[in-house]
Amino acid sequence: RRFERYQAVALMLQRVHYAEIGGIIRRSVTTVCKYIQTYRAGGLPALDLQHSPGRPHRLTEEQEQQVASVVTFKTPQDVGFPANMNWTSPLVRDYIKDTFEVTYSDRGTRGLLYRLGFSCTRPTYTLAKADPAKQDAFRAEFELVKQQLIDGHIDRILFEDESMIRDYQAIGRTWFPKGQQKQIPTYGKHWGDKLLGILDYETGEVYCEHEEQYTAVEFLRFLNTVVARYAGEKLVIVLDNARIHHAKLIQPFLEEHRDHLTLMFLPPYSPQLNLIEGVWGWLKRSVIYNVFFRSVKEIIAAVTTFLKHINDNMMETVDRFCVRL
Repeated sequence: RRFERYQAVALMLQRVHYAEIGGIIRRSVTTVCKYIQTYRAGGLPALDLQHSPGRPHRLTEEQEQQVASVVTFKTPQDVGFPANMNWTSPLVRDYIKDTFEVTYSDRGTRGLLYRLGFSCTRPTYTLAKADPAKQDAFRAEFELVKQQLIDGHIDRILFEDESMIRDYQAIGRTWFPKGQQKQIPTYGKHWGDKLLGILDYETGEVYCEHEEQYTAVEFLRFLNTVVARYAGEKLVIVLDNARIHHAKLIQPFLEEHRDHLTLMFLPPYSPQLNLIEGVWGWLKRSVIYNVFFRSVKEIIAAVTTFLKHINDNMMETVDRFCVRL
């Protein structure tokens, strides 16, 4: 709009007729006259846009902060809306009306929530039994391990986990023609692919083995594969407290390789600290959601293709997950 006003003045100074100026800038002659009069009265600075403060807020700043606090930390049931556990804009509107005797439209309520920094998002689960103090202690210990990697005292930090990739994993949102619903054919049988995998913290490389079950036998075999894969290197493997990770069967192997293999256990109920969990979620969203596979062979093929793709672009994996810890 400022350019438009400056252009009108520039054309006027070139003795272009007001009607012609209006045609060029697509404004009425009256508007062109106003621009010229404003310029003559105060020069170019007078043409600067004067921003309107807008309509006054209906709630005071304190009331708005109360709304934000209630939506963030309480459920509708907590503040007098029985049988409602999730906030919707109509419920927020009703809460404002009941509490402050101020009436908003549904659209106005959404505008208020956006202005207060809210968005309509999908929640995620967190484990209630998690111990923040133990998680902080793990993070501090991991910083020391990272320094050992930087100083060359160890060669690799690997995050290990198991994951079950099912043929009916989940239905997720996807783009599809409006008014239609994508149909996912099923075949009446349910298959699954059990994975044991590691994520290299420094390089972003992901390596997986396919197994038929999860026992200490498979885990020991996987440890043998990992040690052979990085022969001669000092490894720290970060993993959870699954029973197979503490099995008596693997203790002789750990004792035999104690000079170059260390298991670093995560605090209980802390899957978010195991970075390969992010890879599993990425895998499922990318190639498993909204698909029904007819056999384990098809699942393995899809998983293999995905792993090859991310290992061809390992820095994307580092950027997505490894920089967080």
